Amino acid sequence: MKIQFFLFLLLLLHSICCFAQLHLNFYQNSCPNVESIVRAAVKQKFEQTFVTAPATLRLFFHDCFVRGCDASVLIQTNNHTSEKDNAENLSLAGDGFDTVIKAKAAVDSVPGCKNKVSCADILALATRDVVALTGGPSYAVELGRRDGQISTRKSVRHHLPKPDFGLNQLNAMFAKHGLTQTDMIALSGAHTIGFSHCKHFSKRLYSFHSKNRIDPTFNPTYVDELKRECPRNVDQRIAIDMDSTSSFTFDNMYFKNLQMGKGLFTSDQVLFTDPRSRKTVNLFASNNTAFEQAFVVAMTKLGRVGVKTKNQGEIRIDCSSVN
Repeated sequence: MKIQFFLFLLLLLHSICCFAQLHLNFYQNSCPNVESIVRAAVKQKFEQTFVTAPATLRLFFHDCFVRGCDASVLIQTNNHTSEKDNAENLSLAGDGFDTVIKAKAAVDSVPGCKNKVSCADILALATRDVVALTGGPSYAVELGRRDGQISTRKSVRHHLPKPDFGLNQLNAMFAKHGLTQTDMIALSGAHTIGFSHCKHFSKRLYSFHSKNRIDPTFNPTYVDELKRECPRNVDQRIAIDMDSTSSFTFDNMYFKNLQMGKGLFTSDQVLFTDPRSRKTVNLFASNNTAFEQAFVVAMTKLGRVGVKTKNQGEIRIDCSSVN
């Protein structure tokens, strides 16, 4: 028990040390216009395709939850052994990666800024910008992350939440990163602009608990809609909006959908069916401001997870490979 407590204390001290070195004006001297440069590049990409928004937001989450917010998810290897090659990351849309690449190129094209801004910070800024572009809150982003130099396919294992997770599993996974149940519910609200593939929820439609029946927590009308889009033998690559009502707008409709039994994943709907989390869902469903405020708090905390600063990492010349 003493050893476990000591290890926990070391982890806590490391976390406090690292995110304390992040601050809002980190590039004030080296690249003072970095935020406006990234914002312009992200806006241009967003105007080309809406997928830019959910793809970038999901990319940031998948990066932070595996090795910390160090852009290790962006690394690409010839032998397909990096994080992005793990089965759980194969569904990450290419537009998220492309957004960071284009923003990085825009930053590096400015005299004085070249190779001064990390890919991890660019991803964090781009994520904030896609949220704002879709109608969500804009918020201050702490900066100063360094890019990681390790990215392995195996490291993704057991680090990302599964679509069939219950509340206990969700809370345990998020708690490992210093995130509360409220943080987890607020971050789940990002599904308001998300999309998924049929294979991730088809069992709820056809063989719930390995039986030939429908998940009883599903709204029957919603089930009919989903079955039309995802019949039994459908191409599993077909994408379905996670918010069936306002999928192009970052709002609190996700939580209103949960109240109506329209959560696409088990891990979505459980937030309402479990009485321990229902109160928060009801609050966010009735008060969009409360949701946005909680989301900003949660995103700030998420952006501090496992960050590398000073000499702990590098600033990659190419976001897809270590220097």
